[in-house]
Amino acid sequence: MRTTRDEAILAVKTLLGYLEDDVEREGLFNTPTRVIDSWSEIFAGYQMSPEEILSSTFNGEGYDGIVLLKDIEFHSTCEHHLQPFNGKAHVAYIPVNRIVGISKLSRIVELHARRLQNQERITKSIADDLEAYLKPLGCAVIIEAAHGCMRCRGVKQQNAIMSTSAMKGVFFDNAEARQELFQLIKN
Repeated sequence: MRTTRDEAILAVKTLLGYLEDDVEREGLFNTPTRVIDSWSEIFAGYQMSPEEILSSTFNGEGYDGIVLLKDIEFHSTCEHHLQPFNGKAHVAYIPVNRIVGISKLSRIVELHARRLQNQERITKSIADDLEAYLKPLGCAVIIEAAHGCMRCRGVKQQNAIMSTSAMKGVFFDNAEARQELFQLIKN
């Protein structure tokens, strides 16, 4: 049974009571409602469909090179500590007959980032969706991110960046295609 909005607001108030003696003070009085409202936006990925995002394609007109959208900014939330992590994603594919609008590549990143996540799952899920819905010769996703759970607690590493990748099709099988991709990202 799914938790109701009112139950969620009450749960936030309970958590605030764990941290603060007076959850009724002016500064905190509406905080539970504001938290739930902000979570509706932050976790909007649960309301989005990868099929809907990637189903709008166009005639590729014979284009068979790498399509790369790099430096896609994203913000997500670590499912282990509920801490933010953010960075950039590089998303590439080699079309067969159909291409997708470039905003769709950004939207598929957003869909997965706007859920409780870990970086490895975001990376793999984006690549899986590209493969399933675009059916390209290959696709690749590389994500670089800084994690709040590393920065503000635990080991407190301010400059650590985690990199993950998922390579499918020709990007997995062909070293030349992979090298061309890396060169495009680097430039």
